[in-house]
Amino acid sequence: MRLGTNWLACVMAILALGVCGLGSCIAEGDSGVEAARPPLRVVCTTGMIGDMVRAVGGDRVDVTVLMGDGVDPHLYKATRTDVAALAGADLSFYNGLLLEGKMTDTLVRIASSGRRVVALTERLDEEQLLHPNGAEGHPDPHVWMDPVSWATGIDVVREALTNADASGAGSFATNAEAYRARLDALDAYAKRVLATVPEHARMLVTAHDAFGYFGRAYGFEVRGIQGISTESEAGVRDIERLVELLVSRRIPAVFVESTVSERGVRALVAGAAARGLEVHIGGQLYSDAMGRPETWEGTYLGMIEHNINTVVTALGGEIPEGGLRSAPIPVPLGATDGADAKGSS
Repeated sequence: MRLGTNWLACVMAILALGVCGLGSCIAEGDSGVEAARPPLRVVCTTGMIGDMVRAVGGDRVDVTVLMGDGVDPHLYKATRTDVAALAGADLSFYNGLLLEGKMTDTLVRIASSGRRVVALTERLDEEQLLHPNGAEGHPDPHVWMDPVSWATGIDVVREALTNADASGAGSFATNAEAYRARLDALDAYAKRVLATVPEHARMLVTAHDAFGYFGRAYGFEVRGIQGISTESEAGVRDIERLVELLVSRRIPAVFVESTVSERGVRALVAGAAARGLEVHIGGQLYSDAMGRPETWEGTYLGMIEHNINTVVTALGGEIPEGGLRSAPIPVPLGATDGADAKGSS
């Protein structure tokens, strides 16, 4: 009988150790699950937004961008695949200010279903917004053309990601500040380089009115053939007025855009030629979409630097050797060669 009691005690002791061991394994398993937490599924409407979300979210986010290079967000209509992606996302970001005009109903439906849908421009004060003539009271949505204004979205992204993944708060905060430093350096570079353009030539004429924030930030007069939305159509009188302006100001170059037809810009060139002024196309600017994925222009910094350098070159300014990489403020670009820079579309 005593033997049986001792045996039972031994068995109970072993079982107790086993339970403790099992409890330890469960705790370790929970910890491992937390460490291996799947990234947040995030959907962004445009590449510029996707670039910011990737920068702040790091490897804790898996970002899908709906509109890639060459896509005009003013005219874009959501596909079934887009709707499914939005419906299955943990979090979605859009520009707001009616940039995604034809997608508005879709975004409202997704938000009303309980999914978190965030406008990147929601923190902008009214005085920061531009209200161009003829825009029917709607603010200009092209805020990303000014890195300082665009940077207001960083905290929007950080807070939304933190609300969705509280354990990543520290990482998101660190990444947010690093990205803010990059945008500050980009702004400093823009001011330094664009100031080399002769004052009389500081006029930016493009396919549509997407560069208002750029012009306000860096002292350029901006004229677009079409309005802030490419849904508007330019008439013959619009072309004639711009030709008169080019001739009277002796502006040497006009610019096409990657997401807008070149037809109107070429009409300006022909009209100026008929008036005896040779105006050339100064290059292609990225307005409503970034460049191709896996290129430097396929990142937000690369997109804006490309625009700066293109404008400066065409209008008689000077670009420092090395471009943005020569900026006096250190810029953690992450790649020493544009071909190695990761795109965001």
